[in-house]
Amino acid sequence: MVDSSTVANPLAPKTEEDHDPHFEPVIKLTEEVETKTNEEDETVIFKLRAKLFRFDSEGKEWKERGTGEARLLQHKETQKIRLVMRREKTLKVCANHLISADMKLQPNIGSDRSWVWKVAADYSEDPPTSETLAIRFANPELAGQFKTAFENARESNTIPANAGDVAVAPVAEGKPEETAEPKGEGEANAPTAVETNPPATGSEEKTGGE
Repeated sequence: MVDSSTVANPLAPKTEEDHDPHFEPVIKLTEEVETKTNEEDETVIFKLRAKLFRFDSEGKEWKERGTGEARLLQHKETQKIRLVMRREKTLKVCANHLISADMKLQPNIGSDRSWVWKVAADYSEDPPTSETLAIRFANPELAGQFKTAFENARESNTIPANAGDVAVAPVAEGKPEETAEPKGEGEANAPTAVETNPPATGSEEKTGGE
């Protein structure tokens, strides 16, 4: 005869040892999505920290776009070079354009560490816009390095990809520009001008390298 005391009763209430609850997760994790910046197929050939400005034609004044690394990126297949600059911390693009043959750096009146140039189509905003940009570096030496790299890139972009390689300035690691963080696109600290003159150094806050 089978001893009923040793046989488990399926109808008996479960003890804590038998309790095995199943919980569904409140938040379901989604698959990881790869984020692309459109820079994966490009090589950084030059980079320096700088401050970028744009000329507001309506207000007739210069407005600061942001501080960050100004980089020249060369596409691995087409060999074309563009200038890309992102704001520090937010990484939002504040400059993005191909360096074309008609782009010429003009010296900033009253400053030996900044340049001004015109862009027919800057893609940092959607849709692209025509801009007059100014860029300022920590000292004249770094500004000179940027000018050399910019002009080499302009020359490279005018030559077909199969016409041979053109020497381009290597990545430059300069001394960072020591400057106050930008206060936004309205910029209480941005230089102003009545005409379309470059940002005047006389109205700038003091930065490193001077």
